[in-house]
Amino acid sequence: MNRALNWTGQALLYGSFALALGLFSRWPVYHPLAADMAQIKVSFIHHGARLAECRAYTAEEQAKMAPNMRRSMQCGRERAPVHIEMDIDGQPVINQSVAPAGLSRDGASTFYRRLDVTAGEHRIAVRFKDSPKADATTYQFDQTVQLRPAQVLVIDFNPDKGGIALQ
Repeated sequence: MNRALNWTGQALLYGSFALALGLFSRWPVYHPLAADMAQIKVSFIHHGARLAECRAYTAEEQAKMAPNMRRSMQCGRERAPVHIEMDIDGQPVINQSVAPAGLSRDGASTFYRRLDVTAGEHRIAVRFKDSPKADATTYQFDQTVQLRPAQVLVIDFNPDKGGIALQ
């Protein structure tokens, strides 16, 4: 009698847990975007240019080094921050500098941002700078795109594809 009661109680508990799990997996309904909205994602991982130029070691400097540590050039590790600016329909939406990662500031700069916009035609302008020079905008992109409702447009940086790329 006691054993049958244990099995029944266990079945009721597991059944109620399964029912609650099934109910909450279907309700409430989740909509990531409104019906008339689209999304633009800006994402990149990029190493900025080196801050210091490489220079050749002098013969005296090389003589002071251990034989197994001798090399001809000295290159600084620190990299420039990467700066990104983005306008949508002439309005600035992103204007940010991203510092390089790492203790020596020699890693990649990483950036990610999601922007919800209304579906339709938009003029997107992106300016990307990875050089320490004051007025150097390294890469530029300016294009009109047509976004459908619930479409996700990814703006990425790929130097192998010429710089700023849309996906």
